[in-house]
Amino acid sequence: MKYILHFIAVMSVAIIFTSCVGDDIVVDRVAEDLRITNAIDTIGFGSVYKFETRYLDNVGERQEVEVEWMSSDPSVISITDSGLAEGVESGSVIITAAYQGVDDYLQDQIEVVVGDNTTEVDIEEIIKEGTIVTTSSYQLEGDFIVKEIEGNLVVEVASNYKASTSLPGLFVYLSNNPNSIGGAFEVSAVSTFNGEHTYTIPDVGIDDYKYLLYFCKPFNIKVGDGSY
Repeated sequence: MKYILHFIAVMSVAIIFTSCVGDDIVVDRVAEDLRITNAIDTIGFGSVYKFETRYLDNVGERQEVEVEWMSSDPSVISITDSGLAEGVESGSVIITAAYQGVDDYLQDQIEVVVGDNTTEVDIEEIIKEGTIVTTSSYQLEGDFIVKEIEGNLVVEVASNYKASTSLPGLFVYLSNNPNSIGGAFEVSAVSTFNGEHTYTIPDVGIDDYKYLLYFCKPFNIKVGDGSY
């Protein structure tokens, strides 16, 4: 009898919690994305540099694909099919990476000049901002910033952050799909429910993910998110 009562209690909690979230149909499909991941400002005259890309498919998962590389002026900077660029003479060009995805033709472009030395973009000067928004009837809110320090991703959640302590099994994830933790990176169980705090994630870049997701892990139910 006690097992039946326990089962009823568990199911009651699940039903109540699910009803607080809502019954909208979750669509995992997202826009595909192609990005040059190692941008440079300048390539040295006579130097070569290998560009790389990241492609996310229509469910936000990374796939290895062969992209098409183009230079707006090959007499200034030439580039091979594998993304190997060479500074030929003084000037500036637009480097384009392109790929025909499942749903769209995708492109990413950067401007590169030929100079004395090759200069990469300083990734540690980039700071991205976002706001956590609840997707349930439970309180979950606050601002955050994301930056990369020495190869580690640092997520700093602001002092205006508040989360309901009634959220069961609350975990935070990094994802490229705002609706799913399939293929997501599990950061941590949430232990701070009020005020500022920081997550440091080793070996994750600032462009590796797009969303901060909050899921009640035991129920696999999303309760909040923030894009950055």
